[in-house]
Amino acid sequence: MNENKTLRPSPTALLNPRLDWNFKAMFTQETEGSQIALKSFLSSVLGRTIKKAIVTANEPPVDAPSQMQMTFDVSVKFDDGEKASIEMQGQARKYDYAVRSEIHAVRLLNNNAKKGSKWKATKVYQISVLNFHYKKGDKSEMSWYTMRDGKGNGLADRLNVIFIDLLTIKKLVGTPVEMLTPLQKWGLYLSYVDDESKVEYVDKIADSEGGIMEAKAVIERMSEEESNWFREFSRDTAIRDYNSDMEAATEEGLAQGRQEKAIEDARNFLNEGIAPEVISRCVGLPLEQVLELQKELIAHPSPAN
Repeated sequence: MNENKTLRPSPTALLNPRLDWNFKAMFTQETEGSQIALKSFLSSVLGRTIKKAIVTANEPPVDAPSQMQMTFDVSVKFDDGEKASIEMQGQARKYDYAVRSEIHAVRLLNNNAKKGSKWKATKVYQISVLNFHYKKGDKSEMSWYTMRDGKGNGLADRLNVIFIDLLTIKKLVGTPVEMLTPLQKWGLYLSYVDDESKVEYVDKIADSEGGIMEAKAVIERMSEEESNWFREFSRDTAIRDYNSDMEAATEEGLAQGRQEKAIEDARNFLNEGIAPEVISRCVGLPLEQVLELQKELIAHPSPAN
């Protein structure tokens, strides 16, 4: 066996932070650098200085604690009691993303509400970084939704849903760094840090913002681990193959066919060691169903080839 064989494209190649677990791992390491990066990112989104942000798991991780990747969204509690959930969405899905985001925000608010008769609850923020346009006609860098009536009057503004559009921000590449806002810097970093042709430009952005410099350092360390490249290539291949098969499917027997196809793919992905949470999002099956499939495979493993 050639011990020098590696999946890393080049000695300086960096992992893609637009992939879910790379994005999460960047902000959830138990290091000062990861904490600085997280506070910097949140400050750029919320437009105020975040002094303290405590990472809490809103779903249990399925991998060993020593691994760099995380399988849950980044759930954060601020020093003033406010909470935020951050996630990366690398590609558009067929489900209604607005409904999904509202449900996540409501769950976050419900968990943050204090018992008693005075209905006290601090603000919560569902922050989604989208590598696609949420609405075809709306190409805003950031969209911030709260509960308002037709006249623009708000309620308590406790529920906040925020979409960040990377496709819009990435068009700013090449803009002098001193002319960029903090949010634009983060958007350009996330869009191009793994692009080796943009190294010099990304380095200038990192030099101008300490939090981005720390995030880049985390990605650099992660990129030295072969297991992370295996995960990146395995998931990328699985999703591309799955999408190709789905696009080639005919409309005949669509509902049943897609269900059967999704179950088959889920079993294959489980055999490849891909996390159930990733599989659920990839094939569109409920996480509970994927976990049941995992139990079946453990109880009745497939014969070795």
